Amino acid sequence: MDVDAVRTFVVVADNGQFQAAADELGISQQAVSKRIAALERQLGVALLVRTTRGSRPSVDGQVFLPHARKVLTAVEQAEHAVRPGSRLLRVDVLNRRIAPAQAVYRFYRSRPDADLDAVTLGRENAAQAAQAVLEGTVDASFRAVPADQVPAGISAERIADAPLQLLVGPAHPMANAPSIRPADLAAHRIWVPGIRPGTEWSAFYDALAEEFGLSIDALGPNFGDEALMDALADSSSLATLVGAGDRYLWPQAHDLRRISLLDPTPVYPHTLLFRTGDRHPVLTDLRGYLRAAVPETSGDVWVPRWACM
Repeated sequence: MDVDAVRTFVVVADNGQFQAAADELGISQQAVSKRIAALERQLGVALLVRTTRGSRPSVDGQVFLPHARKVLTAVEQAEHAVRPGSRLLRVDVLNRRIAPAQAVYRFYRSRPDADLDAVTLGRENAAQAAQAVLEGTVDASFRAVPADQVPAGISAERIADAPLQLLVGPAHPMANAPSIRPADLAAHRIWVPGIRPGTEWSAFYDALAEEFGLSIDALGPNFGDEALMDALADSSSLATLVGAGDRYLWPQAHDLRRISLLDPTPVYPHTLLFRTGDRHPVLTDLRGYLRAAVPETSGDVWVPRWACM
């Protein structure tokens, strides 16, 4: 059904005159007549009764009129729902503990009026997350994606680099080091439970291990972050890697230590994926906030060769 024709019928019914309806709609009286005639042919009934004084709805027109108003209301609501800035911006932060999620949270704290919803597509890999952005399931997603694998229609902005740190318990031989080089970890076991093959996380850790000769494994069941913290606190040999801006909490008695990695600093290249040309004002503000608020890593850094620049 032609929405313009339905709108024209409602305006004629309200005004009682074809010319008045034409003036309100900004079209000619002839165009009004054609729209009404086409709608009547489609419905198989006469919607208007023409008189010397104008036009009024026929019996069928009176029945159709309230439904026509509902149609126009539904169309207006549908248009409003997808108009930039008129709905929530849905951002996939992957994991609520990691640096991008914390940055989005700080953005929201600075802009509590922003219509924003943070979601976690934790089971999807980068390609699946990009597809979710293309399909409109989410508006944006933080991922580490090879530059040559960014699909058409998607823009990729590397906007939240996360320097890695070593996290160890108090009995670990490196617990008191102010900083260490990645190559110095070659003789130590680094446990990162939950790495799933085929994800960008797996590709990143594979590249990191190959570059610096590290032993990074995800052996054993993943019982969650709390269990990982417990294991680190009780071990003199176990270590893991976390982002400098990641938020992990543990009991004070665990006395875990975050140790900076330098010469070079391995960086996880969080990249914001969004639909090219997306004009959602909250997305624009978020990108501007991240560019200004997320500190750049200084000094010598390492990222996988495949990362977006």
